[in-house]
Parts: sequence; C-alpha cells; structure tokens
Amino acid sequence: MQASRVSVAEIKSRGQLTIPKKIREKGHIEEGQVVSIIPVGDSIIITPKRLELDEARRQMKKLLKASGLSVEDLLSGLKEERETLYKETYGKKRG
Repeated sequence: MQASRVSVAEIKSRGQLTIPKKIREKGHIEEGQVVSIIPVGDSIIITPKRLELDEARRQMKKLLKASGLSVEDLLSGLKEERETLYKETYGKKRG
C-alpha cells in the first residue's frame, strides 16, 4: 500500500468540507458526484459511490458539453440513425 501525505482541511459552518484537488484526482472524485461517508471508530472513510446510471449520466453530460451538441441535436441524430438502420434492414422507411 502506497503511503500518502496528510492533508488538512477545515469544516465550514454548514458542515462543508473541501477535499483537496490532488486527493479528488487520485480518488477519481468529480464535481456533483455522490460519495459514501463511512464512520469507522473515531475515523471517517470517504469513498466514491459509483452508481451505474449516475455514472452513465455524468459521462453523457461530459460528452455533450465537450461536443457542443444539444440534447435536441443528439435526439435528432438518433432518429436519423434509426431510420437509416430501418431502411437498411427492411428496405423502406417507417411510417
């Protein structure tokens, strides 16, 4: 097990804690992600909670943002792809 440097952070008035960037990167924790907080004796373990649907949603959001496409553009393209596939499979356009 690799030793890590100790990081110090302050709990804010509303109980908020900022996890240092290097630790977030190492744990693959991103903005908006849900984490599990597990009390263990007098310590706390914070770990990413990766739900399949939430993770898929997060990745889709990243891809849409990076591509500059809107959800409407994506759905329109999907409709066109389905029509093309239907034509190729059955030889005529769906009505």
